Amino acid sequence: MSGARPHVVVTRCLPEAVEAALDARYRCTFNPADVPMSGAALAAALATADGLLPVVSDRLDRAVWHAARDITGGAPLRCRVVANCGVGVDHIDLDAARVAGVPVTNTPDVLTEDTADLALALLLMAARRLGEAERLVRAGRWAGLAPTHHPGRSPAGKMLGVVGYGRIGRALARKAHDALGMRVQYLARRPVADAEPWATAAPSLDALLETSDVVSLHCPATPETHHLMNAATLARMRPGAILVNTARGSVVDEGALAAALRDGPLAAAGLDVYEQEPAVHPALLALENVVLLPHLGSATVETRTAMGMRAVANLDAVFAGRAPPDRVR
Repeated sequence: MSGARPHVVVTRCLPEAVEAALDARYRCTFNPADVPMSGAALAAALATADGLLPVVSDRLDRAVWHAARDITGGAPLRCRVVANCGVGVDHIDLDAARVAGVPVTNTPDVLTEDTADLALALLLMAARRLGEAERLVRAGRWAGLAPTHHPGRSPAGKMLGVVGYGRIGRALARKAHDALGMRVQYLARRPVADAEPWATAAPSLDALLETSDVVSLHCPATPETHHLMNAATLARMRPGAILVNTARGSVVDEGALAAALRDGPLAAAGLDVYEQEPAVHPALLALENVVLLPHLGSATVETRTAMGMRAVANLDAVFAGRAPPDRVR
């Protein structure tokens, strides 16, 4: 790249190696305080910077895009690319980005295994009641081993239902089958031609819910999946079943989930995402039989670095006049 270096606004702190790569290439505005940017600040970045590198917690909704156009007086935005650091882009109004002529990219592939690992961890924690047990020890209420004290459930031989059979859903299925001996069924938006021989396609969501011991959600956040798990669908789950969500918080009606955990049929749940992040539904906070993690699906040094470098590669492509490798819209 020749001439003046493009100006890139980076909304949150990224791994050191990623920020070093960005700083070597571009004139960057970093966020050393690592606090969420306001809608006004995001609009200003779209209006005045050459590139924006946001994360999932940055709401680039229609109002932000309109505010950016107000700043430019209706003239085209200066921003040439929104290089999202993450796979999901439901926090970005893609139609507004298209109208503004700003390409949006994401970072696929690099977080598959770590997110599937976390889903597996939540499955095990919920089934074996490990969150409850850890809190018991910390509170000084453990009186020693007793054969009937604090029993969980073994996942071996149980049926895992995977809702959304993309990269992460399939990775979880493989891990659960190979490591835990679980049986697997899945629900996909389209036929899976190369499905594993030990995985069975469920005919419907209702059928999957009614026959799964554990249901793990891996579908994107869309209008069709909003509150996919609600009072009616949760009621279809088997008595004693477990729900795991590492997809998006909007897929689950959290109030209905709390009721299903308190009154049945669910025995437990494991959540890494929430509808109003970072807020968690107070009814969930009051329950012992739900594991609550703070959106850690991709949170390893290796994966967060790989995600950042993928975003850098998308910036590099756009500023070099090439098509970005991970364009979403």
